Amino acid sequence: MKKYMRILKIDLTKKKTTVEKRDDLNQYLGGVALATQLLKQEVAVDQPALEAIQPIIFAKGPLNTIFPVVTKVCSMFKSPLTGELGESYGGLRMAMAMGMANLDAIVIVGQSKEPVYIHIDGDEVKIKDAKPLWNLNIDEATRLLHDQEGHRGLRSILTIGEGGVNKVKFASVTIDSYRHFGRLGLGCVMGSKNLKAMVIEGETNKPMEHLKDYKKVYSEIYEKVTETDMMEKYHGLGTSININLLNDLKSLPIHNFKRNSCDEARNISGESFAENRLIKKIACSGCPIGCIHIALLRKQFGESYEYEATTLSYDHELIYSLGAMVGIWDLDGVLQLIEVVELLGLDAISTGVLLAWVTEAFEKNIVTIKDTIETPEFGNVDTYKKIIQYIVKKPNAFYEALAEGTDYATQKYGGEDFAMVLGKNEVAGYHTGYGNILGQAVGARHSHLDNAGYSIDQENEENSDEALVKKLMEEEISRNMLNSLVICLFARKIYDDATVVKALNSIGYEVNEDTLKKLGLDTFLEKMRLKEDMGFKLQNLTFPNRFFETESCDRRLSSEKTEDLLKLYIKEAEKLLSYT
Repeated sequence: MKKYMRILKIDLTKKKTTVEKRDDLNQYLGGVALATQLLKQEVAVDQPALEAIQPIIFAKGPLNTIFPVVTKVCSMFKSPLTGELGESYGGLRMAMAMGMANLDAIVIVGQSKEPVYIHIDGDEVKIKDAKPLWNLNIDEATRLLHDQEGHRGLRSILTIGEGGVNKVKFASVTIDSYRHFGRLGLGCVMGSKNLKAMVIEGETNKPMEHLKDYKKVYSEIYEKVTETDMMEKYHGLGTSININLLNDLKSLPIHNFKRNSCDEARNISGESFAENRLIKKIACSGCPIGCIHIALLRKQFGESYEYEATTLSYDHELIYSLGAMVGIWDLDGVLQLIEVVELLGLDAISTGVLLAWVTEAFEKNIVTIKDTIETPEFGNVDTYKKIIQYIVKKPNAFYEALAEGTDYATQKYGGEDFAMVLGKNEVAGYHTGYGNILGQAVGARHSHLDNAGYSIDQENEENSDEALVKKLMEEEISRNMLNSLVICLFARKIYDDATVVKALNSIGYEVNEDTLKKLGLDTFLEKMRLKEDMGFKLQNLTFPNRFFETESCDRRLSSEKTEDLLKLYIKEAEKLLSYT
């Protein structure tokens, strides 16, 4: 195993950087387990999320880019959107670049007086002037850094847009143009620190000590990835395959969850995107799948056939939030909203859910034209583009509230019953049943990816309340193990416990399945305790009534049963906490 973890710490206030060699962190392997420990040590749990003292943590894992589909970096921070645990994952080249810089984690604290960006080149770290970049959009800033800094193909570039600069609480961070730390407001935290961007690169080359063992395990995993159909869904249509599937199941959220299915949804399905707009597929470093689907948006800007073209990545969540949720049923309309969100650096799910709430609040006269400036209506692309710009520019008190997120807006204006948030985080694109609702509410980051409750709902079996709660908890614990190695969750069926152990053993890590299960459980509990220290209580969770007004898969859900499931989950969580 590693002799120590190399942790780069950057203090933006003091303009000081140090590399700490931490042998006390080896047992946490990397990813979310390592990031959780670093967050525990650095975060001020009782201080607001945007205080200068608050840290940003990035952590990779020991298998990153060494084995197929181990491509992610975990980020952790105190979320400005929810006021508690912030956790997000991003791919493309960042994990590779951190490895080449010989870093296991990066910790950023403090606040620069002037806009800056960080350039990490192996052991050399520079904090540079970012004033010329500060008000540029994501594409402009990334292009300039791409031309000015580092060795192409061997570096990763992270940028924030106007959303982060103006401290929109759900602002995201863009990685290498097409991937993101999307959820819970990391871009806002970077903006509060006057940190516009990061460039990471290096030239570290580490030979394999057990090359024969490593090659054998690598080949076994690579064969599963490329020569079976286990990953075909992600390479073929990608997650956008879910649009038609959920629409057929009557579980696709439409018009702010007022409907669960409609014929028009087929116009923006994964099949429709692939047949009419898909131009290429790309992959994260170290991944042979190619699940990142890129579409071409062609726009005329003048007469005499003057056109420009933009390339944009799309997936299920973007099509749901900026398509079905707001009633946009043409491909270019969805892509236009994706482009605005991308350039400004906003989380797409949060933006789409917020737009849907604004539209319905306007319909119900909860807010007026004096607030909205424009007239929001489902299906109106041009108006939505203007509203998104207003959210970032904050021209009045209403848009200042929207920039705080959907939950905050409802506290000020009302409309909680149809504000589709769980745990103060805007919900993902599923209306599949109790597993989905409870899973997003209780998950550590209030994400559908915490415990895959939506997937449990779609199993061909009836779960008792006890079985559902048990499955949600066990899945989240298991995913904490995978996320400690920062394995892409698309490959979770390939990386079962036995395969993970073999992979780690082949590169010198002496672990077994019990070690990994304990790591997943301990991380799950550590995050639960951290959330409580930040003021979160499971008992305070609420569920918008809209979940129970609109049928899910041809059945109406019960708010009373959901509350009972939450009580049962709390009981089981308290048992776990008391045993450890």
